[in-house]
Parts: sequence; structure tokens; C-alpha cells
Amino acid sequence: MRGIAYLTAAAAALAARVRGEDPERGDVPGWVMITVMTAALVLAILIPFREAIVSAVENALTSVTSGG
Repeated sequence: MRGIAYLTAAAAALAARVRGEDPERGDVPGWVMITVMTAALVLAILIPFREAIVSAVENALTSVTSGG
């Protein structure tokens, strides 16, 4: 009797997933949008300030490695 209940529950879960009624699927388009917008912001900041960022990182690494 337990096996039948397990198979019934598994079949119901599979059917719900195929129909797209799984509450834990998440919002994939939202995550894609966040990722694309983050990458765009990084590029928007990096392109005009690249030299300043590289210079600041080089200065920081020099001060750490030279002990100064």
C-alpha cells in the first residue's frame, strides 16, 4: 500500500512540474535581468574610469608589497 501512495505522490509532483505549477521554480527572467543590469553597470563604471581604477589598484598593491 505504501508503494502505491509513493507512486501516486511522485506522479502528481511530476504532473505539477510539467504544468509549471511548482512554487519553487523561481523567477528566471528576473534573475537574468538582474545579471544583465549588473554587468551593464560594471561596464558603465569601468569604461570611463578604467585608468583611475587600474592606478588605484596598482598603488594599493605596491603599498602592500613594499610594506609602505
